[in-house]
Amino acid sequence: MITVESLTRTYPSTGSGRRGGFTAVDDVTFTARPGRVTGFLGPNGAGKSTTMRIMVGLTPATSGSALIDGVRFVDLTNPGHEVGVLLDASAQHAGRTGREILTIAQRTMGLPKGRVDEMLDLVSLTPLEAGRRVRNYSLGMRQRLGIAAALIGDPRVLILDEPANGLDPAGIRWMRDLLRDFAQRGGTVLLSSHLLHEIEVIADDIVVIGHGRIVAQGTKAELLAGAGTLVRTPDAEVLGQALAAAGVSCSAVDGGLRTDATPDLVGRVALGAGVPLTELRSGDGAGLEDMFLELTSDTQREGAAA
Repeated sequence: MITVESLTRTYPSTGSGRRGGFTAVDDVTFTARPGRVTGFLGPNGAGKSTTMRIMVGLTPATSGSALIDGVRFVDLTNPGHEVGVLLDASAQHAGRTGREILTIAQRTMGLPKGRVDEMLDLVSLTPLEAGRRVRNYSLGMRQRLGIAAALIGDPRVLILDEPANGLDPAGIRWMRDLLRDFAQRGGTVLLSSHLLHEIEVIADDIVVIGHGRIVAQGTKAELLAGAGTLVRTPDAEVLGQALAAAGVSCSAVDGGLRTDATPDLVGRVALGAGVPLTELRSGDGAGLEDMFLELTSDTQREGAAA
């Protein structure tokens, strides 16, 4: 289990530099539970990567805590046996071969030699590919190698930052099945991604972060059910006025309106107002992307205040 409690990381003002007086992570609290995949979502610059770096001891927290089964990562005796980590697939030593990188991990953790070949087979890196230097790997191959390195110690927790980046559709499905199997065997998975559809498919629980703060969290079903009703029409302004007259509040979304009212009520109001509808559906069918964009609309990179 991963337990993050009141986690904050502030970079003090230095008079110069991009991070002067900047709070990257602001009082973040959430839990990733065993047997489940937790999706960690947020726009660029939201604080996802900083939170994960704090979890694995690469960045110190200003305050708060991040614990793995009740213990700080830096206090684990042999971390690779407890936690598998992939934060940046491009950070692997470019001059070493894939096999060499896994062999170093195997020896460091005191694992059997055969574990290297097991991992290469698991992530579908051929003997020829394993013998290449990492500088000659595609990004997708580096991701596979990074996942192999994260799993080599047979950990019970995985912390993965954008693991699907660079994978083709077949690779994404492979990764999805791999992580599902890991969770079904009792493991804890924390998965950061901007590929919202993939999170919608694989995640059991979702944590949404914007501008360093948690803006929503819960099971996937809970968050999508809370998205209300989505309706699209060429006469959105007229429908909005009709809904308001019926005592129904609504907000504009891309090309339509979202409201907490039921689809049945929205349809009857639209019929009474003579407004044609091009789409009418409950929030749980609207998908995670609409919900994500709505929850983080004021923290998107393009719209964030300087």
